[in-house]
Amino acid sequence: MNEVIRQIKERKSVRVFEDREISSSIKDEILNSAFEAPTAGNMMLYSILDISDKDLKSKLSITCDNQPFIKKAPMVLIFLADYQRWYDSFKLNNCNPRNPAQGDILLASADALIAAQNTVVAAQSFGIGSCYIGDILENYEEVKEILNLPDFVIPVGMLVYGYPTKQQKERKKPIRFERKYIVHENKYQRLSKEEHTEMHRIRNEKTNSINKNIAEDIKALCKRKYMSDFSLEMSRSAGKYLENFRNLD
Repeated sequence: MNEVIRQIKERKSVRVFEDREISSSIKDEILNSAFEAPTAGNMMLYSILDISDKDLKSKLSITCDNQPFIKKAPMVLIFLADYQRWYDSFKLNNCNPRNPAQGDILLASADALIAAQNTVVAAQSFGIGSCYIGDILENYEEVKEILNLPDFVIPVGMLVYGYPTKQQKERKKPIRFERKYIVHENKYQRLSKEEHTEMHRIRNEKTNSINKNIAEDIKALCKRKYMSDFSLEMSRSAGKYLENFRNLD
């Protein structure tokens, strides 16, 4: 197995870090890896916020669903889907541009997250763990203000990085669903109830889950994740960001 594939297979989210700084040279390499990512039309439709201020980290740990490990992370980056920069370039050069629309921000979101994943792979190569924080999308009003975000910018992802503790290194990576349920040939295939049950049963068995009631497992996850307060708030905030792309003249 080649080294890149091995690291991809071994990589898992890390939320507990050693009390150890990331050197500036390694941090530069991680950041620079983002710029090598594929990008639509070579436009680089993203910006990156390097969160170094301790007070700001602390605020973000609260606005992002109260997760204290965020403020303890040696390195925190926020990836912004950014059409403001190009829109401003167009305006300043008398291009008479239309307002960015939902399709533009979806493209910019893809750019931002592809760049983010490049940093995850780069960090892993240095023995540095990482964790995506989707909750950066919550609390629209407060986050927009503390990060000074203009109208055509959305924080689509945040990542924390640091050297994992021994316990985190030894923790088993969560089992994924089987490939046959995820990869479809040529056309999308919806799963039957029986296939859904089997998909979850196989993963539960590999995880050594003692709960054999698949329906109860699914109901519990639906309540804990999909129907949770933080999920509803994330959708509300995302809607507020997208309103800018509908309402501004």
